[in-house]
Amino acid sequence: MAILTPTISFLMILILGTSISISSSTWFGAWIGLELNLMSFIPLLAVKMSSLFSEASLKYFLIQALGSTIIIMSSSLFFLFLNLPLFFVLTALLLKLGAAPFYFWFPEVMSGLSWFQVIILMTIQKIAPMILISYISAYSFIIKPLILSSILSALVGAFGGLNNLNLRKILAFSSVNHMSWMLISICISDNMWLIYFCFYSLISSSVVVLFIFYQIHSLSDLLTFKTHSIFSSLSIPLVLLSLGGLPPFTGFLPKWLIIQVMMNSSMYVPLFFLLFSALITLYFYLRLLTPFIVLLNSSTVILSKLNSSPLNFFPLLIVSLNFIGFLVPMPFIFL
Repeated sequence: MAILTPTISFLMILILGTSISISSSTWFGAWIGLELNLMSFIPLLAVKMSSLFSEASLKYFLIQALGSTIIIMSSSLFFLFLNLPLFFVLTALLLKLGAAPFYFWFPEVMSGLSWFQVIILMTIQKIAPMILISYISAYSFIIKPLILSSILSALVGAFGGLNNLNLRKILAFSSVNHMSWMLISICISDNMWLIYFCFYSLISSSVVVLFIFYQIHSLSDLLTFKTHSIFSSLSIPLVLLSLGGLPPFTGFLPKWLIIQVMMNSSMYVPLFFLLFSALITLYFYLRLLTPFIVLLNSSTVILSKLNSSPLNFFPLLIVSLNFIGFLVPMPFIFL
């Protein structure tokens, strides 16, 4: 209880910093909000005395401080130029997001975090930079760098997860890949990226919550995971496939919306790279889940048939969120 109190306090300050950043009318106010968000997230990273947590918090602090320095530097150039400072601001925000070509720190920091910290880094910490990017996307010269960053993020997120066996790094590269869809949706409309971000936050959080519930911390825990319930055995594969965007799971719905809009906008080249990367991400998710399903031996299946223990409500609720695509696909398709 003594640990939860400061954790909740820092989490509330973190949300407050995000709120200040996105509601500010000046870049100085947005910078203040980003700094408040940063200084409240560092204690959450270093909540335990461990070399992994300390290394992750130090890396995160240095990268975020570099991004804040670029924003401050660009503010001094607004009196001389117009386009160049906004380009520097975009660079700083992409650095804070961990989007390509500034993704290098994101998997390294993610690999040293706990699951609770992973949820915050993948969801809440992306809100302020994404909304600030949507503000500056009103300038036409920002669109081309955004499209280029989205293509690079799609390729990096797809190929980076192929040779990784660390679950946190796999989720990190998956987040980079999803970032490409959000960046390209910013170029289309604000509503599109908000819809995609809500779906992404819901599905990625559900994956991590299942890992926490089943106490899975590494790939070996995933491969040796055994349960007497067939539903529990299939819950993690189904949620991961939804995160990969396999139709007709929930994760496919926002991608389908963006595909339709990109087709109507004749954005065929970025769409090709996004779809190509989505197939690769599905490949390494299937490669990860194939031994997981094969290792379910026959004795487990027999025991699950004989054992009449009730299903756990919490995993059932988490998995049901990823079956919205089965239940109501038509309203989302024709939205």
